[in-house]
Amino acid sequence: MKKAKLLSGIIALSLLAGCGSNPPAADTSSSESTSVESTVSAEENSSVDTEQSASVEEEVTPTEEDNGTTSVSSEEDNDDTSAADDEYADAVLKDLSADYFTFGVGINGSTLENQTLNIPEYMELAKEQFNSCTMTNLMKSCYILDQAGSIESLNSGNGEPALSFASIDPTLKWCSENGLKMRGHTLVWHTQAPEWFFREGYVDDGEYVDKDTMLMRMESYIKQLLTHVQEEYPGVIYCWDVVNEAVDPDSADPDSPFKCRTKIENAPNPWFETIGQDYVEMAFTYARKYADSDVKLFYNDYNTYQAPKTEGIYTLCESLNEKGLIDGIGMQGYWGIDYPPIKDIRTAIEKFSELGLEIQVTELSVGVDKENDDMFQKQADKYEEIFNLLCDMDTQGGGPANITNVTVFGLVDHYREGDGTNSRLFDENYSPKPAFKKIVDVLKSR
Repeated sequence: MKKAKLLSGIIALSLLAGCGSNPPAADTSSSESTSVESTVSAEENSSVDTEQSASVEEEVTPTEEDNGTTSVSSEEDNDDTSAADDEYADAVLKDLSADYFTFGVGINGSTLENQTLNIPEYMELAKEQFNSCTMTNLMKSCYILDQAGSIESLNSGNGEPALSFASIDPTLKWCSENGLKMRGHTLVWHTQAPEWFFREGYVDDGEYVDKDTMLMRMESYIKQLLTHVQEEYPGVIYCWDVVNEAVDPDSADPDSPFKCRTKIENAPNPWFETIGQDYVEMAFTYARKYADSDVKLFYNDYNTYQAPKTEGIYTLCESLNEKGLIDGIGMQGYWGIDYPPIKDIRTAIEKFSELGLEIQVTELSVGVDKENDDMFQKQADKYEEIFNLLCDMDTQGGGPANITNVTVFGLVDHYREGDGTNSRLFDENYSPKPAFKKIVDVLKSR
């Protein structure tokens, strides 16, 4: 993992130290032959940058000043373009989707300094267009766990992990003041969880702790985090991704009915190593214990449309549902303009809908290899196809699925220097892209 830019203050330094000790996220693009989708966004893969840079091909369009000509036809074209843009000037996604699902956006960033919370124009547009948000990076455990404080807790005879909320409080406060709800992301994930959290003495080179000790640490972490959020920012977080990406057919425990993940590439899954496959159910058990009664609990995963994974997720969530521990399934959406086939997404949604749980598309992100008009139009066509499907599949559209939220995992392409992502609905100048317009057209037609 790349080394993150140091944050100011001792607390922030300890947070980044925790993130820096994580094993890398798995790359399913090589291990799962039926998919060209990455496991997670590079926002999740790296504590430094947000999402993986796409190759950029700059396109230079001559202006009238370049060629010294002015024509009636180009003026007419400009008038037509202005008229078309006016059609979308007052379009608000959260209003247009209100009969179907809430509309969410990613609050990007991997440090307190580079997060989009510090960009007023970004946050104003987010507030205007969306009624839900997700912190794409800074709510993961490596940013919240405090290694020095945990060691001090152990030495004092307590032993519970110490937490710091410096990475999440500013965004939670902004949401509280601006009326946005938040998806909590995420409580238990094998990546971006510091190794020392699972080891004797809270040190990187210690032995793995036993199951009872790790269950105590898991429960304490969930209790402290949920208690802080619910007491300090009541009503802001309306659901949690309790467990992220625990189903993995490639590294599955052969005795696990839901294909529990045992590996992160060649490294062990520390949750499985210390607790076993029960870690998933126990995380939901503790989350249900401490979450407010109106807070929904989700299982979240990628490649949910691949048949072996669909079956594993279904089996897991069926068991959790029977125990009253789960409210919904989160389907990440790292999809491309050519994959997956829309029928595969439909099949997965149909399967999950049989459980009667909520379904959310939690991390929708359709990127392109080259940045030009043709590729951005193809990107728009893919977004159009996805939103037509979601509206058709939702109960409001006569479908079988209770789709309650769709979240695009970012707002503006190239929102800061070094961000190469081009999957978003607005360009770097905060102008709506063809994808935004296609989604508006779909929602207006409903």
